[in-house]
Amino acid sequence: MAHSTVSQVSVAVPTGNDISIRRSVFKRNIINFGKKSWASNLSFNLKSRNAQKSNQYIVCMSVQQASKSKVGVLPSELETAKEPPLNLFKPKEPYTATIVSVERLVGPKAPGETCHIVIDHGGNVPYWEGQSYGVIPPGENPKKPGSPHNVRLYSIASTRYGDSFDGKTASLCVRRAVYYDPETGKEDPSKSGICSNFLCNSKPGDKVQITGPSGKVMLLPEDNPNANHIMIATGTGVAPFRGYLRRMFMEDVTLKFRGLAWLFLGVANSDSLLYDDEFTKYLGEYPDQFRYDRALSREQKNKSGGKMYVQDKIEEYSDEIFKLLDEGAHIYFCGLRGMMPGIQETLKRVAEQRGENWDEKLSQLKKNKQWHVEVY
Repeated sequence: MAHSTVSQVSVAVPTGNDISIRRSVFKRNIINFGKKSWASNLSFNLKSRNAQKSNQYIVCMSVQQASKSKVGVLPSELETAKEPPLNLFKPKEPYTATIVSVERLVGPKAPGETCHIVIDHGGNVPYWEGQSYGVIPPGENPKKPGSPHNVRLYSIASTRYGDSFDGKTASLCVRRAVYYDPETGKEDPSKSGICSNFLCNSKPGDKVQITGPSGKVMLLPEDNPNANHIMIATGTGVAPFRGYLRRMFMEDVTLKFRGLAWLFLGVANSDSLLYDDEFTKYLGEYPDQFRYDRALSREQKNKSGGKMYVQDKIEEYSDEIFKLLDEGAHIYFCGLRGMMPGIQETLKRVAEQRGENWDEKLSQLKKNKQWHVEVY
């Protein structure tokens, strides 16, 4: 049973190049710990580093804290479904959801902008971890006058309970798609990503048309709580893995995870890291069950002196990864389609060095349902 205490907490957050500072907003929620409940009313702003004169942020907050118990979640029926919900809302009849919040996730030195977008679906569009929502941006499809835009798919970045733990919201991790003219070097708004910019420009209370949920490839297998999971992401491909890890380590749910979760995240630089504060927290709380390796292409070098990409990190830990796969671990890949050729080449090279046939090994991994890929 959790015992709640009220305490004043002071947190000093360094602002060196190795940590990305972001703004987090926690709305007021009733969160249950066993039979006890408490109301969180925590909101803190970490403003731009450039506006700070000192070398540290000092964040003071008064929160009601429980001991290491996980966060309670509702409604309980979200745990009892035998099959994942699929395509409850289709493109011709989408669900009208509401934007709750849009928060910039990356620091000032990140190339481009990535946002964390919370959407209120009122519990009417349930989903499982690893699934996607479709979003139909407002306006007319320029290629089909009189018709709406095509659906854009986004991996969901929250568990089935959402960031509010009540089963009524879903979170998306969206990078604003912009186009730069190669001749002038200037941004061309006419060629910007319609849906990503609509989402990143949204305000609380705005309406959004969603479809789905869709997808079964990236569902988290929960039949064996001792299973190990290797997650490889580039950029916003980290979205489903954030959901997995919250379910494994943050929430009090049916899954009593006892295996190893190992996340590889590839981004440009420290300011581009996504959900780094959450993942670092799990490292501190579950050091025997969580590993976290970052590949920062503009800050780190691989063993050949070139840029560090996720495939370089995979090669670095290849013996451990292959051993885990041989023992039945699941491996997941999510991110831009261009990530896979380099990863496949690396895995093939490593397999050959080990005296193994990669094509045969890959075929066996797929047959055993250990291999999960979602690229876009």
